[in-house]
Amino acid sequence: MVFELSENEISFPNPALAEPDGLLAIGGDLSAARLRLAYADGIFPWFNEDDPIQWFSPHERCVVFPGKVTISKSMAKVLKDNIFKLTSNTVFEEVIRNCATADRKGQDGTWITTAMQEAYIELHKQGIAHSVEVWQDGKLVGGLYGLIIGTVFCGESMFSLVSNASKAAFITLCSQKGFTLIDCQLPNPHLMSLGAEMIPREQYLSILQPAD
Repeated sequence: MVFELSENEISFPNPALAEPDGLLAIGGDLSAARLRLAYADGIFPWFNEDDPIQWFSPHERCVVFPGKVTISKSMAKVLKDNIFKLTSNTVFEEVIRNCATADRKGQDGTWITTAMQEAYIELHKQGIAHSVEVWQDGKLVGGLYGLIIGTVFCGESMFSLVSNASKAAFITLCSQKGFTLIDCQLPNPHLMSLGAEMIPREQYLSILQPAD
């Protein structure tokens, strides 16, 4: 059953009630308060420009445990040679806009709509959404962004304008202290090559919401 959310009440149904494809609810808004609650409950928005807001909680979650990230020999050399300069939270708006315009195989358009960009930029201003930037010769060539919920980094998207830039951003993220898990939401070959694995929603929520 897919639930319809009210714009006047900020709440979500139990994630366990999601459809087989992970769709849990539609409607509501992209306010900072609703987005904070969604991510804290293991729920994220994902929809196209002309669709209503759709909220997902997959029954299996694609994640990377930072200590298990896969670094190939060639990638290790790239990092050792300092081909890139890595920064955090210096140009969040540029990162999210590059993610929105990045070409992706099999995808027509972007789910990172203008409204989504504005919502996550607001979360960044509140210190919740964060970015990693990759620079080469003074130019932004890659990066990623997401939300930090406790010790979990909820990744949203990444982009790469030159070879290995997004990998450098992701590996750098995994090396930052304090994260127990990198949430990648849904699998793709690029993430799986970096060491991503699938875990049940219940396990994901136990890490996201540890018992006191």
